[in-house]
Amino acid sequence: MADAARLKRLHRVRTLQLGLARADEARARAQLTSETQLAHRICQLVDAVAPVPTAATGAVNLAAAAHFRERLQRSAEAAVNRVRMAEQHAERSGEATRSARRDQNAVEKLIDRRRAEDVRAEMKALEDAPARVPRR
Repeated sequence: MADAARLKRLHRVRTLQLGLARADEARARAQLTSETQLAHRICQLVDAVAPVPTAATGAVNLAAAAHFRERLQRSAEAAVNRVRMAEQHAERSGEATRSARRDQNAVEKLIDRRRAEDVRAEMKALEDAPARVPRR
């Protein structure tokens, strides 16, 4: 079994790794939220520039609106791809956090087991110690 100082050091490292994994997961979730909001805003713009039939629509206006709609469509597709990538990163970050937590729990169990062994050893030493004879 590993000595106490080594377990403490390992626990400290695993705790730091867990903190970093949690921070990365929080950043990934924030990025996902940001990308989702951006995609939503782009969809709102696409809906806002949908063609509306009017009597005085000129060819230049129609061409400009078509160009703008086409660029918005490309932006919407890019935003959907960014959202998908952000979701994947958030999932990977969540798995990394769970893995770091499992590692930390394993080290904590080793520490608890070491403490229990130390207590058993002390109890055994007390049981094996000669009985004290009271003085008169």
